Amino acid sequence: MPQATFKTLDSCDVAGKRVLVRVDLNVPMKAGKVTDATRIERAAPTLIELANQGARVIVLSHFGRPDGKRVPEMSLRPVVEPLSDALGKPVAFAEDCVGPAAEEAVRVLKPGEVLLLENLRFHKEEEKNDAAFVDKLSVLGDFYINDAFSAAHRAHASTEGLANRLPAAAGRLMQAELEALGKALGNPRHPVCAIVGGAKVSTKLDLLGNLVGRVDKLIIGGGMANTFLHAQGVKVGKSLCEANLAATARDILAKAKAGNCQVLLPVDAVVAPELKAGAPSQVVDIANCPDDQMILDIGPDTIARYDEELKDCATLVWNGPVGAFEIKPFDSGTTALAEMAAKLTGEGKLLSVAGGGDTVAALAAAGVEEKFSYVSTAGGAFLEWMEGKSLPGVAALVRAA
Repeated sequence: MPQATFKTLDSCDVAGKRVLVRVDLNVPMKAGKVTDATRIERAAPTLIELANQGARVIVLSHFGRPDGKRVPEMSLRPVVEPLSDALGKPVAFAEDCVGPAAEEAVRVLKPGEVLLLENLRFHKEEEKNDAAFVDKLSVLGDFYINDAFSAAHRAHASTEGLANRLPAAAGRLMQAELEALGKALGNPRHPVCAIVGGAKVSTKLDLLGNLVGRVDKLIIGGGMANTFLHAQGVKVGKSLCEANLAATARDILAKAKAGNCQVLLPVDAVVAPELKAGAPSQVVDIANCPDDQMILDIGPDTIARYDEELKDCATLVWNGPVGAFEIKPFDSGTTALAEMAAKLTGEGKLLSVAGGGDTVAALAAAGVEEKFSYVSTAGGAFLEWMEGKSLPGVAALVRAA
């Protein structure tokens, strides 16, 4: 995974220019009100910088899955106020993202002002990367800035098409994401450790297959670990386990061994008869899981062992919790590892990069989200990057450089 080369805002002269900025404003909303403005806040620095440089800033985003139809509940209009609050200045709104309404809103926009266009996905051509739709978008701008890494794994008109049509660069959020991921997997400091957790091996086969050839240590946690334990003849009781993937798990272990990647699995576990708050739990050796119990978290010996392994590493990439962290006390293992990674990061001994919805939630619950080197909120794009796949939105920026 070579270090990508791309243009940034540092090389753009945008004063007086119309700048199309693709961001991700696909935020949680309830009854027409934004309930979590994190993505808006993350998009703000690029928009503020461009406005301060005298650009006429035109913001592009999708919202939800309207499937090419105008769905009132999926309008971006409710985002105008929180976006304005984040920028500290008024934000204009256009009732469409192409055509006369958009063109007139852009025409009256003055340098330093910001305009939000309506949901791109109200047009089915957006997701088809339709050339005529790219034309309609491109006439609105002189420059294109992609600041939506979270949508970069989609080859859509606003993520890939525009980068091939206008002078293009990465926004500050995209730049930070690509630089962090480049340091973690592109050209990392070794030893590199990856923590991969979550429920199912089947959803992360590509990820595991890529990582065993790139990292020095691979910690497998969550329900996934049960499948690997089962594949090695360990009884896992009533635990979540994809028994049909035992041969696949053994293949991954063989590939890791051939690549000198050390795979680490639990040596003890917290078990309970059911996944339920307050369920009676106990710690058992991994070889002694009772038939009527479920493995729901890693045990104290495993935590101690993983902590020691992390101390020997220079780089950590993390995707997925190592236990059923949503329900106490089965969050203990994930929290303990998160705290150790945060401590080592704070001491300057570890570069720590994490991503994925459950992972971000687990780190936030542990109170260490701000203590990692970089935490990605990108979800699917973060996972595909870790899988070693080329992201169309990133590839287009690299070509534009």
